[in-house]
Amino acid sequence: MEQLKRVYIRTFGCQMNELDSGKMLRLLEADGYVSTDEMEQADVILINTCSVREKPEQKVRSLMGRLRPLKEERKDLVLGLTGCYAQQESGALLRSFPWLDLVMGPDAIVRLPGLLLDVQLGRQRVLATEQLDRQNYPFTNDLVVRDESGATAFVTIQKGCDSFCSFCIVPFTRGREASRPAKDIVAEVRGLAQRGVAEVTLLGQNVNSYGLKRSDEPLFHELIAQLAEISGIERIRFTTSNPWDLHEGLIDLFRSEPKLCSYFHLPVQSGSDSMLQRMRRNHTREYYLTLVQSLRDARPEIALSTDIIVGFPGETEQEHQATLSLLAEVRYDFIYSFNYSPRPHTPASRTLPDDVPLDVKKRRLQEVQALQAEITRDRMEAWHGQVVPVLIEGPSRRDPSWLSGRISQNWIVNFPAEDAPTGSLVDVQIDRVLTNCLLGSQYRGGAARRAGAALPVLS
Repeated sequence: MEQLKRVYIRTFGCQMNELDSGKMLRLLEADGYVSTDEMEQADVILINTCSVREKPEQKVRSLMGRLRPLKEERKDLVLGLTGCYAQQESGALLRSFPWLDLVMGPDAIVRLPGLLLDVQLGRQRVLATEQLDRQNYPFTNDLVVRDESGATAFVTIQKGCDSFCSFCIVPFTRGREASRPAKDIVAEVRGLAQRGVAEVTLLGQNVNSYGLKRSDEPLFHELIAQLAEISGIERIRFTTSNPWDLHEGLIDLFRSEPKLCSYFHLPVQSGSDSMLQRMRRNHTREYYLTLVQSLRDARPEIALSTDIIVGFPGETEQEHQATLSLLAEVRYDFIYSFNYSPRPHTPASRTLPDDVPLDVKKRRLQEVQALQAEITRDRMEAWHGQVVPVLIEGPSRRDPSWLSGRISQNWIVNFPAEDAPTGSLVDVQIDRVLTNCLLGSQYRGGAARRAGAALPVLS
């Protein structure tokens, strides 16, 4: 009997990378591989990388150094780097790491089994970082279907970006924007629902622009409306968005469609108009705040999150204070905040000096995070004592004897396990608020609500 080949996949980065890792695993499973959590036992090790910020790159390079002895000990081991950092550095990685066998960008995922075969049979090092034309782009979501089902699933609707913000490397690593045909998205989501998936998250670098450049496809809010009609789908999420492509139809959908979750990640990056201009963001502070108010008018209980870059080239103390005042005004539920680091190929790295001292960046980031921590704590405390519908995702990581799921606003809730199967909606009373999650107990005062049922407005 032929021995099964084992693959270990380590993922750095965003939800898009997580989905890409899932695609790679599904393709390899169809080719006779099994997944392993033990790196030392693997026949193939794939490191799926991120390059949006510098820190993930540093982690990857450190990991590559630690893998060298394993590769030298096992000559038949295949070691590959995939993802955005692989795309960014391309052949330079093969020169930097002589023990590396494969460098593969995101557009080559569909070719992965054949590329591994080239390495294994030809004992050659393989570089596959060509970017495909966005016309008729071969999306790979449904090439191979998993047998198992779960409560939630990611669904790619788009790849790449045409915005070219001055700090962002995505157009260079993921390529230009390409949208997946709506009929394929609907078919995939319908298939997921048939296998028991109750919640889907639509993924793209700028989902708000879906349909804007193709007259034969629906606009983004029209696509969501189509998906909401699919039986078995209880919740719909999406990420990520650019403010300037936010269509009024999507705002209206928050008013009328209960399956659309009460959560919106809307990156702002800075609260200063002069900073936004240098960042090549096509929105102003005033316009952004108008969108926030419109969203809260449409769905008062909506939770908002955002991205903040601290220490962008030329940032003055006044511009930094503008960001702090924006946080205080919007009162996000949570944020993702980072020190600026130059990314290769971006307009900022070519034209703007990285002139904010590191100690100033660190101090400003600390101030941003400290202010937001207070706001987040207040926002979370408002849930204490509330009864909320929770979509069960499985056992809690805190304690496997408990269940875990999310409310519509994307907060994780853990509570003692009772008879609640994965994918079901259960009313839970929030008894305790922790830093990053809510603890509760199953509520027996009434029937469980549907996923989009109205919830208390948070001040």
